[in-house]
Amino acid sequence: MPAPVRWFAEHQPVTAIVDTLRRLFAQQPVGAQGWIAVAWCLGILAVAYLLAMRTYHRKVAG
Repeated sequence: MPAPVRWFAEHQPVTAIVDTLRRLFAQQPVGAQGWIAVAWCLGILAVAYLLAMRTYHRKVAG
């Protein structure tokens, strides 16, 4: 498996988010997994925002 694909498979956002939600629903301590899930969500949000703004400026403002 190529290195970038292997890295993503080992650090994918779904696992961190699902593990965090599972622990929250079971009323167990979340630990560092919660911060990793939050970081992934914020990173995905930032990328989506930047892409949306770029598309908006190309189609509407430009």
